[in-house]
Parts: sequence; structure tokens; C-alpha cells
Amino acid sequence: SKVGEREGFITGYYEPEIEGSRTPGDGFNVPIYARPDELVTRAPGKSKIKKPVRSAASKRTKVGTRKAGRLAPFHDRAEIERGALAGRDLEIVWVKDEIDAFFTHIQGSARVRLRDGKLLRINYAAQNGHPYFAVGRELIERGIVPKDEMSMDKIRTFIAEHREEGRELMQMNRSYVFFREVEELAPDAEPIGAQGVSLTVERSIAVDHNLHVYGTPFWIEAELPLENENAATPFRRLMVAQDTGGAIVGPARADVYFGAG
Repeated sequence: SKVGEREGFITGYYEPEIEGSRTPGDGFNVPIYARPDELVTRAPGKSKIKKPVRSAASKRTKVGTRKAGRLAPFHDRAEIERGALAGRDLEIVWVKDEIDAFFTHIQGSARVRLRDGKLLRINYAAQNGHPYFAVGRELIERGIVPKDEMSMDKIRTFIAEHREEGRELMQMNRSYVFFREVEELAPDAEPIGAQGVSLTVERSIAVDHNLHVYGTPFWIEAELPLENENAATPFRRLMVAQDTGGAIVGPARADVYFGAG
């Protein structure tokens, strides 16, 4: 959307709770990784090119790894899942299912219930620099799920029932998220957003951080499917920009935080 347009696009996100283990084995074989040291983030405007560049791409943060003095692409999802980072002691925790890991990447945080009953909180630390790909949109375009029936549950069900095809679908999203262990939060506290403060349920939104400043208030007017997939519940609320995400691109784009569970 362009600045000044009245129409926008709103999605929602949450903090999932999943099972995990500090050590691999007994069904816990999918790693959640910490940020690798070689992952480099370059802020907009840091290019060595002297000639001014005014394209939209030049205003966005660049992420990759340094090779021969240049910023090169980092490993994508498929390469990492094939073991590109294995054996480097980057694993924070191990989960049972690659679907749980995939949706944890999309949501950006999780409450991990360990085998001893303790709760481990993990939060977004970095992203590999590859663009986010909406797998739900791919299922719509293939005619597998009708647009008006699309939901996260539909995506999860398809991947679970079609394992090989589902893995290929997930790997179409080359974006991959790295996490950090959060020790400063109480078990019942909400996760920390990109602004550095705890999110507030149905008051915090994720925005395009290349366009908007954290802490900016936004008035949202929308009809959202809150009660069920086909509902159009009026949503009129003052929200605050406190987070961001790889899929949140554009001036009229927001992701509403709906809590944990």
C-alpha cells in the first residue's frame, strides 16, 4: 500500500507453547538455533557505493555473511535443515517436530516446556536475510485451500498429512530465524518485542521497522475473523508499534499480537 491509502493488510501472531529437550534423542531431534557469530547485519545506508541510491531496497537492512570483503547470502532454510550449522553447539533446545520449529520461526518466540516440567522462554535474535515466503498463499494458488478458509491450522494440517510435500513447502520459505534464551521474564510474562519491552495482548503490533518508529501509535479499523474463520468482527483499537517481522513489509501492514498458548 502507498502512504495515504485507506486500505491495509492485517494479520495476527501469538507465542506458541511446545515441548522440548535440552538434549537430542527420544523423539526430540529438531534443533532451535542461536544466532551464529558470522551472521552480519548491515543497516541501511552503509553501502560502500558512493553514488546515492534511492531505491526501496537500499533503505532496508541487509543480512548475510562476509566473504572476500563483501556481504554474501547466508545459508537458507533448506541448507540449515540439511545440517549446515550442525555440530557447532548453537542448539538452544531440541523439539519433536519440524512443524513446531517452523511455526516458532514464524511467530518469533515460544514457551518451551522441558521434559522436567520447567519452562524455557526463547525469543527472536536474528534472521538469515532471505525473504519471507508465505506458504499459505502458495496453498491458495495451488487450489489446495480456498482463500476464505485459509488459517494456520489448515497449513499445519496439510504439512502433517503430506510430510515430503510439506517439507518442500516449508523450505520454499527460505527465511530462517535464530533465537536467544530469555531468562529475565517471569513464566506468565508476555514476550519481548523488537522495541525491547514486553508485548501487550491485542495492543501491540508488528510493523515494517524500515518505515515506522517503534512506539508510534496506530489507530486500527478492521473487520477480523476473531470468532471463527468466516467471521467479520469489528476491530477498532489504538495499537502501538512494538515489534517487527520478515513478512511485515509496507506502510499499511500490521501484525497484531494475540497472546500465548
